[in-house]
Amino acid sequence: MSVVACPDGPLLVRGDAQLVDEQGKPVERRRATVALCRCGASAIKPYCDGTHKAIGFTAP
Repeated sequence: MSVVACPDGPLLVRGDAQLVDEQGKPVERRRATVALCRCGASAIKPYCDGTHKAIGFTAP
């Protein structure tokens, strides 16, 4: 499993990792690699929908 922070973009999670929400409930994964939102503006959270580009998100 690996997690890669894309510059000013999402976190790419590759491999066998279980994702859970803030209550500890599993989040469904349909792919081996998923992009997780870091900007907080995605309409499909926790997944990235590309909104970071439109809002000019820059990673801290």
